[in-house]
Amino acid sequence: MYGGDEVSAIVVDLGSYSCKAGYAGEDAPKSVFPSAVGSIDQMEVDTEANPEKEADTQDPKNNAKPSDADKSKANRKLYVGTQALDYRRDHMEVISPFKDGVVVDWDMVDNIWNHAFRQRLLIDPKEHPMLLAEPSINTAQQREKAAEVMFENYKVPALFLAKNAVLTSFASGRSTSLVVDSGGGSTVVAAVHDGYVLQKAVATSPIGGEFLTDCMMKSLESKGIVIKPRYSFKKKEISPGEYKIVDLDFPNTTESYRLFCTRAIAGDIKESVSRVPDSSYDEASYANVPMTSYELPDGQTIEIGADRFKVPDILFNPSLALTIPGIEGFSDPASVKGLPQMVLESINKCDVDIRRELFSSILLAGGTSSMQQLKERLEKELMEDAPQAARVKVLASGNAIERRFSVWIGGSILASLGSFQQMWFSKAEYEEHGVSYIHRKCP
Repeated sequence: MYGGDEVSAIVVDLGSYSCKAGYAGEDAPKSVFPSAVGSIDQMEVDTEANPEKEADTQDPKNNAKPSDADKSKANRKLYVGTQALDYRRDHMEVISPFKDGVVVDWDMVDNIWNHAFRQRLLIDPKEHPMLLAEPSINTAQQREKAAEVMFENYKVPALFLAKNAVLTSFASGRSTSLVVDSGGGSTVVAAVHDGYVLQKAVATSPIGGEFLTDCMMKSLESKGIVIKPRYSFKKKEISPGEYKIVDLDFPNTTESYRLFCTRAIAGDIKESVSRVPDSSYDEASYANVPMTSYELPDGQTIEIGADRFKVPDILFNPSLALTIPGIEGFSDPASVKGLPQMVLESINKCDVDIRRELFSSILLAGGTSSMQQLKERLEKELMEDAPQAARVKVLASGNAIERRFSVWIGGSILASLGSFQQMWFSKAEYEEHGVSYIHRKCP
């Protein structure tokens, strides 16, 4: 036993869109901040200030510059957290440590964890066991790397890695279910049986909240609506309650930062007005749908009509995205399927005996699943395609917060169970058996 109940475990769910961190046993994460990180290459800034310095960086021995990746890693300054990203800096790029839902840049992840522990939760990681949520499709190397960083850099006393889908399942109090986790960067459908993910039945798709936000943004732009990012103007009061917009010009703002700020606004538009149509979207029947108005930060009011049904329907019918100007197709269109097809595929890859149970407990999780009418539409489409004998039941917490944070909440429940305390992978075991032991401790 590692100290029983006195020391509270820390639960961290680092997703492709945001990082959730907090104490086990609480009902919502203490801290939520974007997973994207601002990065300024110190090299770039220096060379602009004094161009003659650039010539000296060449290595005299073999006359070759140090490789770009190493150079930029060592010389970049990272800005993590909501406040740091809201502040516009010259030459700051916004980059994500994820690609297709899997971590590609561990240095950045290290910075994000550090920010979560030291700036947000204000704890010393040496004193708390850590429960990390990991994607259901994580590879062995990824898990080992996470364990290594945790034990070596943060010296945590104990660690456990749990799969996203399993935690979502626990959050709703089930040990067997089919989890449809629609997050920022991707949508993953995974079957969970008795608390284990059935690895062969995991279906993924690159369509997540950020892709839908991009579709919304491009669609509005094609209608001539300009979304001004928050930093590009200021409001000046001319008479009480009446404002004049003054444009500000920052020539050194990077494209990725402009996109990041514009996406934040487009994402809010998407969350505010969209709802999933009851049946498949077609241009003709939605041509004269009533408009919804939305006020942008710079004061202009825009009207959104058919787009609020079209954008969410991309989840069910990905080929719709190609009708939006400016959205480039998927790299492999065959692999991108709608939600109902993914669910059916995933269930059909499972054993015959558990299919009925999976059909009757399909769980929705992730931020994108909070879309209005998503549950009803998914249920309706599955009823049409599912075998007659199956009772299709799509379950989703009525509370949008719970849906968005279901992975974190499941982790919080798991880490605070008395019976779980013997499951931790402790520092002593790590030192004795090495990092590969994690696969035995955390299946």
